[in-house]
Amino acid sequence: MTGSVSRRPLSFALAGESQRIKGFATTRWRIVDLAPGDGGPWVLSLQLYLTERAAYRFNLTGGSPRLFVRAGDAGETPRPTAISASQDVAAAWLDGEQQVLEVAMPLAIQAWVEAYLARHGEAPDEGRKKKRPGAGRAREVNP
Repeated sequence: MTGSVSRRPLSFALAGESQRIKGFATTRWRIVDLAPGDGGPWVLSLQLYLTERAAYRFNLTGGSPRLFVRAGDAGETPRPTAISASQDVAAAWLDGEQQVLEVAMPLAIQAWVEAYLARHGEAPDEGRKKKRPGAGRAREVNP
C-alpha cells in the first residue's frame, strides 16, 4: 500500500507553439490539461521520495508550486519520461542536457504532497549543524 501513498499517476497533453527568435523558427512546448489519473495522451507517475522532502517543502512555500517533466534531449521534440516535484531533480536533468518542461502544480497534488510531508515529517535541515564556538572562523593572531 505504500506505493499508492507516495505515487500518483498524472496525465497531460503537450502543445507546441511556433516562435521566431532572432530570425530562427523554433517550437516552444508546454504542458496542458494536467490532471490526476491516467486519462491523457501522456501519463507519468509522480513518485515522492523521503530524500527530497526539503525540496518539496521549498517548492510548496515558493509562491507558485511547480511540477517538472523530463522530456528527452534538449532541442528535440519532447518525449516525456519522468515527472518530479523537486527543483533539485529538475536541475540535475538540465545539467544532463535534458529538456525540462514545467507546469503549475494542481491544488490536489499540493495537498497530497503536504499530506506526505505531514506523514513522514519534515526533512532535517542539514545546512545548520551546530559547530563548536569559533569553528571555521579566522582568528586574530598576536605577533
